[in-house]
Amino acid sequence: MRIHHINCGSMRAIEDEAGSSLPAVCHCLLIETEADGLVLVDTGLGTADVADPQRTLSQEFIGRAQPVLELEETALHQVKALGYDAGDVRHIVLTHLDIDHSGGLPDFPDARIHVLDAEQRTALAGTGSHPEDRVRYRPAHWAHQPLWQTYTPTVGESWFGFDTVRPLEGLNADIALIPLGGHTAGHSAVAVRAADRWLLHCGDAYYFHTEIDPDRPRGHPGMDILQQITEVDRPLRMANHARLRELVRLHGDEVAVFAAHDPWELARLAGASMAGGSTAGASTPGAEPGS
Repeated sequence: MRIHHINCGSMRAIEDEAGSSLPAVCHCLLIETEADGLVLVDTGLGTADVADPQRTLSQEFIGRAQPVLELEETALHQVKALGYDAGDVRHIVLTHLDIDHSGGLPDFPDARIHVLDAEQRTALAGTGSHPEDRVRYRPAHWAHQPLWQTYTPTVGESWFGFDTVRPLEGLNADIALIPLGGHTAGHSAVAVRAADRWLLHCGDAYYFHTEIDPDRPRGHPGMDILQQITEVDRPLRMANHARLRELVRLHGDEVAVFAAHDPWELARLAGASMAGGSTAGASTPGAEPGS
């Protein structure tokens, strides 16, 4: 198994504590497996978003995120750059269905979509009860009627003290959904076992790496405001921040924790070889061996 860290959508630039600036990213995983074909963790923005953003993306999102919308950054383009076709992506595991995580779904119409049931039901219900629902959930991203595989968390095997949903239907690879609510109704992290450690893709459970610093946690002024605008349960979201800090403190050598939009985390995990159009400006996805 080989795991690629790819950027599937550059957005508005953000600054770190030192004042350096990088575009926010849509950090996705592209996993090459022996038995399951290709597996995507999140999809970022898709080819239809690039071609006709006024149709598939909300005006509020475009103004807020300022997406770059480069075809080379789409997951489909990067899959093809590795010599594969769209049909080779057999599974997509989603942290949630926000606009910048689900945009690539139509590019892989035959893939099975793994997501928590609460998230799928809320997204497909339409406007929903939260003011942000009309911004975050875009019916164009699932108008092709994808093959949904939904899960309801139950008490069972834990993962480093977290509830877990695994195995995932039809997947042999060691990949698990880790429910981490607060940002959306059915938000989840995705754990993937690599060769020498676990990867924990936290989606939008947090936005900036200093939030989960176990020794000196601190927020990011701009990103904190965005998180508060989009959250559905602040106490739960903040409680999960604390749990993630404890995970890093106790198991940082066993688990690499990262969020969806932090470019510094993507640079750290992908190294100098990052996805096309990404913050490093290279065209080859950064990869690491899997288990």
